[in-house]
Amino acid sequence: MNFNGTIAAICAGNPAFEPGHVWLAGAGPGHPRYLTLEVAHALSKADSIVYDALVSPEVLALAEGAELHFAGKRGGKPSAAQENITASLIELARAGKKVLRLKGGDPFVFGRGGEEAEALVRAGVPFRILPGMTSSLAALASARIPATMRGISRSITLATGHAAGTDDDLDWRALAKVGEPIIVYMGVRMIGEISRLLMEGGLSPETPTAVLMSATTPDERLLVATLATGEAEIERQNFNAPALIVIGDIVSMRDALTAEPPQ
Repeated sequence: MNFNGTIAAICAGNPAFEPGHVWLAGAGPGHPRYLTLEVAHALSKADSIVYDALVSPEVLALAEGAELHFAGKRGGKPSAAQENITASLIELARAGKKVLRLKGGDPFVFGRGGEEAEALVRAGVPFRILPGMTSSLAALASARIPATMRGISRSITLATGHAAGTDDDLDWRALAKVGEPIIVYMGVRMIGEISRLLMEGGLSPETPTAVLMSATTPDERLLVATLATGEAEIERQNFNAPALIVIGDIVSMRDALTAEPPQ
């Protein structure tokens, strides 16, 4: 059985992608190799694809013949208003299209998939959720940083950093007291404020910190610093979004996992 036949066999028992339906799907962290088979199959069946800026051109290239609708959605960049995106999904579905709403990572992990699903329910539009590999776990694996490690971490926190320093912010001081690794999405521009609050909460300035930019893509870059030096290193090395920040002792495991084997 060839690869296409394998995908078809795996997806054979799944619901058909019907006209007038919307599938909310995660495209993973960037490279097509991180697509789930179900999402790859949906790309071949969709009539219209509404996609975010973090969906790579290589992924979109797999969708031959589909209409492509760019929705933006990257921190600090011009983006369509969320209500306009959901209205577009509803309009396309009501026009009889098979609509694939394609997001970077997973639609339910800082992807606003829940909001879009709510809007589809209110509009009476049938939909499915197709999970994707969330960017943080794929990025850590690509960089050889274990998300959890016996004796180092028992849990991880996934946090969004775009609201740091505002009334809508997380309690970073409280997170510092948990003493477990923190993975920050959309936090590069606010790393200084986040680091300050974590240190005020008791986290050591020497806490290992990594920044993973454009993970799994040809533009992937990595820097390793400390909580105290992360902001300066981001500026010095010209790191920018899309990037994830990893804060905690799991970062120190990378040296062990990238070391040359003993002779």
